[in-house]
Amino acid sequence: MNTLTLPEPIAAYFAAEHNPEALARCFTAQAVMKDDGRTYAGINAIKAFMAEASAKYSATSVPFAIERENGFQLVRANVTGNFPGSPIVLSYRFHLERGLIASLEITA
Repeated sequence: MNTLTLPEPIAAYFAAEHNPEALARCFTAQAVMKDDGRTYAGINAIKAFMAEASAKYSATSVPFAIERENGFQLVRANVTGNFPGSPIVLSYRFHLERGLIASLEITA
C-alpha cells in the first residue's frame, strides 16, 4: 500500500478536521480560505466556519493525491458526510508560508 506523504501543515489540517482549535493552528494569522463560494479571512473567521461546517456536515476527508502547481500544493481527497452529493472528490489548493497555511481554496 502506498502512503501519501503530505507537508506537515497540510497533514495537520486533515488530521484536525473535526477540531476547529487545532485547525486554526495550521493557518497564518492573515490566512484566507475559500469554500462553497465564500471567502473567510483571518483565523477567527476560518475557525468559526470550520466549526459550523464540522457540526453541520460531519465530513471526513481522505487525501489520495498531491501535486505541486505554480507554488501551490494541490491535494485531492475523497470526502464523505451529511451533505448532498456525498461522497465527492474535492480539490484543496494550499499555499504555504513559513510552515503554515497562508491560503486554501476548496473546489469540487
